[in-house]
Amino acid sequence: MTALTTSTAPDAGVPAPTYDRTAATVGIVHFGFGNFHRSHQAMYLDRLMDTGEGLDWGICGVGVLPQDAAMRDAMRAQDCLFTLVVRHPDGSLEPRVVGSVLEYLFGPEDADAVYARLVDPAVRVVSLTVTEGGYLKNAATGAFDAGDEAVLHDVGDLEHPRTAFAYIVEGLRRRRAAGLPPFTVLSCDNLQGNGDVCRQTVVGFARLVDPELAAWIEAAVSFPNCMVDRITPATTDADRETLLHDFGIEDRWPVPAEPFTQWIVEDEFPLGRPPLEAVDVQFVDDVKPYELMKLRLLNASHQAIAYLGAPLGYTLVDEAMRDERIRTYLERYMADEAAPTLGELPGIDLPAYMATLVERFANPGIKDTLVRLATDGANRMATFTLPAVRANLEAGRPVALGALMVAAWAEYWALIARGGLPDSEVPPDVHASTLRAAAASDDPAAFVEVEAIFGDLGTDERFRGEFLRARAEIAAEGVAAAVDTALA
Repeated sequence: MTALTTSTAPDAGVPAPTYDRTAATVGIVHFGFGNFHRSHQAMYLDRLMDTGEGLDWGICGVGVLPQDAAMRDAMRAQDCLFTLVVRHPDGSLEPRVVGSVLEYLFGPEDADAVYARLVDPAVRVVSLTVTEGGYLKNAATGAFDAGDEAVLHDVGDLEHPRTAFAYIVEGLRRRRAAGLPPFTVLSCDNLQGNGDVCRQTVVGFARLVDPELAAWIEAAVSFPNCMVDRITPATTDADRETLLHDFGIEDRWPVPAEPFTQWIVEDEFPLGRPPLEAVDVQFVDDVKPYELMKLRLLNASHQAIAYLGAPLGYTLVDEAMRDERIRTYLERYMADEAAPTLGELPGIDLPAYMATLVERFANPGIKDTLVRLATDGANRMATFTLPAVRANLEAGRPVALGALMVAAWAEYWALIARGGLPDSEVPPDVHASTLRAAAASDDPAAFVEVEAIFGDLGTDERFRGEFLRARAEIAAEGVAAAVDTALA
């Protein structure tokens, strides 16, 4: 048994950093230091550093929430090392010790240390994976929510922030006061125009602090858009036990992931960036077409799997994908209602991409859970599915399959309201109480009348009709029958 640390990593018996981590320095500060960041951005930088390049682009992870104390403890015990375990469809595992993370700071215990790192001239990029719901915006309108409770707290107490955006705005203010150029802010979350959304939130927050600062940020700070892709489940005790049993490595928080990975980034980094093109990151002038493709195909399909699969008794994604109804529904939804909303995609074989997605979802080695896909569903549906419904309504195209997905979501929350799912399978959602109440209402249309999520979409007669028909069939006959009807 090997407890993972700097001294034991070279002898762990699996691939580990060949570069001298003591010679590396921090160039990136990352907020939202969870599994996806570690399987994706940290992996790419580790791969780059292993070529001998990019040693001045090490990562400082930052925890903002009280629950991030668990990650703090794991990272400190392991010298910020962790094991990335790639799960192949044939069941084989491919572990690698990742060393690109050099430091982890826990904001609730030492905000000053986070600010000091943000003002460090060596830091040229600040990146984020704070989830779709973490951007302090109204789910229906997408506008910055200046009345959010966390925003109001942070504007009044920047010394004890609760949000990543308070740190970013105050960090930029201090750099400006010190005569330092601003760092680039890079959102790596699943949002259409994630850089644009991030700019809106940062500027909106700054405007509450100091309008002059907000104007400077708007003019001087770069917010590139990017598209990120890698299915990365939550870590379980079984992951820890397998790593220990099969490879002899004791890792408090290993990261499981699928083999596929993709990162496409707009090349807008005024202070420079790591040469990640050397490790297959694509830098482009406009990422939006590729970003939209991923959000409306992969991410929307994840929502469908969650809400169609859970009522049928499935808990894992690959289990649900063995159901021919669900598999066929996804193929039809992507081809008939999602793909027509995408426009031109230079260099992309769209049918091949969609076929690859179905294969990835079916990978039995990933063991991704439906509850993870359903987490923060209000923000995810508003980001991934509802925009495609709107686009199809405007173009006069069919919306039956999208409406079925929304109806399944409504019945999923009705099932939760009836106590039909165990607590362990009820997903966290900032709109949970609203979703429960609307789904359990005697009026079946109440669900799509939640303006904070649907805006005016619930008043569209064609969508409303398709939704009510699908919901009535699910309630009366079940999800399987409703899917059969839609596919017929």
